[in-house]
Amino acid sequence: MKRRRSQPWIHKWSRFIIGAIATVGAVLTAYLTITKLSGGDVACTAEAAATANGCNSVLDSPYATVFGLPLSLFGFLAYLAMIIFALSPYLINSDEKRDFRKQVEDITGLFLLIGSTAMTVFSGYLMYILAFEIQSICYYCIGSALFSLSLLFLTIFGRDWKDIGQLFFTGVIVALVTLISTLGVYANINGTAVAGGQTAVSPPTQQPERGVGWDVTTNSSQSEIALAQYLNEQDIVMYGGWSCPYCHLQKALFGKEAFQEITYIECSPPAEDAQPQKCEDAGIRSYPSWEINGQLYAGARPLEELAEISGYEGPSNFQYTMSR
Repeated sequence: MKRRRSQPWIHKWSRFIIGAIATVGAVLTAYLTITKLSGGDVACTAEAAATANGCNSVLDSPYATVFGLPLSLFGFLAYLAMIIFALSPYLINSDEKRDFRKQVEDITGLFLLIGSTAMTVFSGYLMYILAFEIQSICYYCIGSALFSLSLLFLTIFGRDWKDIGQLFFTGVIVALVTLISTLGVYANINGTAVAGGQTAVSPPTQQPERGVGWDVTTNSSQSEIALAQYLNEQDIVMYGGWSCPYCHLQKALFGKEAFQEITYIECSPPAEDAQPQKCEDAGIRSYPSWEINGQLYAGARPLEELAEISGYEGPSNFQYTMSR
């Protein structure tokens, strides 16, 4: 009598394990997304929180925002999709609809392969950025990368693939598409990451919109916002012009959220809110200029210098620096 081959345990339990890992990942990324959108700080170890390159500075970096939304939001959607792909076949009664359930398992198995491959490649790129560009440690990021790698391992070895060629071909195509798309998305970051965890920003080279200038695309962390609020409380004023590239550079150093807190006086018509007389009365000769404690400081200034001149003593894990 021919003995029936027993099913490997990983084939039996892989989808449940994938669902469990993806659930943990979804909870983690949901927490990061809510914290980011609410403007709070994520929980860090005491050691990480005390460093300039701690987890909050990493999660507030330009790499943590895609299309104006927190990267963790896309991670949450990816984990949610993996949960659905992994567990949806179990919603079908195998006794009554055996063939249909087998079809669903095959289809969702392919989607699990596509999803886990894309997540692993994307996480691998972020690990490269973390290690060689930002040069910092982010336990949330590392944990998510390990989750993605685990999902890929369980997807590949958690079922009996009939066509190994399809497995290999699909994986390679998805990996290439993901890598190219990732490079394209991050090519639009305003600046390049430099050692020390900061990002170098440069004055714009394209023509500004008349009377408006350039859009500020950098995002602010709590440090930039805290400094901007302090400068506002101290009645410190920035004077600038809409067509001045270094005025835009100064704004980019703060980020769009923080710069809303700055008392800024536009000096150049035809800007709608231009106040040239006020700039003339203040003795402004060049843009940008800062009026701090009755003294004028001309030129774009690193935030560290503005903090020192103004007497600011709050958090100073500033994300951006001026390109050399």
